[in-house]
Amino acid sequence: MMQEQILTALSNLEQREAIKILYAVESGSRAWGFASTNSDWDVRFIYVHQKDWYLSIDDKKDSIEVMLPDDLDLSGWELRKALNLFRKSNPPFMEWLNSPIVYLEEPFAVNQLRKAAVDYFNPKSCLYHYLSMATSNFKEYLTRDLVKTKKYFYVLRPILACMWIEQTNTMAPTEFHKLFEAAELGENLKVEIQKLLARKMSGTELGEEPRIEPLNNFLGEKIEYYTEYLKHFKGQKQVDTERLNEIFRSTLIEFEGKI
Repeated sequence: MMQEQILTALSNLEQREAIKILYAVESGSRAWGFASTNSDWDVRFIYVHQKDWYLSIDDKKDSIEVMLPDDLDLSGWELRKALNLFRKSNPPFMEWLNSPIVYLEEPFAVNQLRKAAVDYFNPKSCLYHYLSMATSNFKEYLTRDLVKTKKYFYVLRPILACMWIEQTNTMAPTEFHKLFEAAELGENLKVEIQKLLARKMSGTELGEEPRIEPLNNFLGEKIEYYTEYLKHFKGQKQVDTERLNEIFRSTLIEFEGKI
């Protein structure tokens, strides 16, 4: 079973690197809810070192990346790096905290982060992130007569995330179906998306096909809309760094001697 293989890989990583993994989740298409039968396993995690690792004047590597057989991709951030990104309302990290597929979780650390996420969520930085993702994928994959059909999801999802943030002023959910169900879309557009989703999840190979004009028109219009919307967007938040320092220090103390 793949979950057992993932847990074994994470345990081996802890022993090899002398770390404690605080949180490990699935990201990418499996977490988003539109994985196909051959989708990779994208496992993302947060970890902490022993206290002495931090008591050094030298800069040290603050991330771990391992590619294993069976398309198992492990990638993790050291806690201090993660908190610095959290301070900037880093959307991937915010998504990890809401992933529906959790492999490991140390409640002491993760509960503090989830509580803080509401205050550290910055709609402007998240909108920029999702708009940039949508724009680059749209231009690269969806503007020719023949397009890479599966790439529609890599433009649709960030655009629906922008719509969610605009409507609710909260972090967009990780799962595609929640974004889709909450979005105000025309019935014809919904049907096109549902057909595409059914094909992808059935394992159908979505290669190059004629572009879907209703989807292209919708996505192009939304990209233009949010490009203008962000030019006039206000609402930057003041950031309380000390709260994150407290999370960092208390986590080091909690796991001292357990690594």
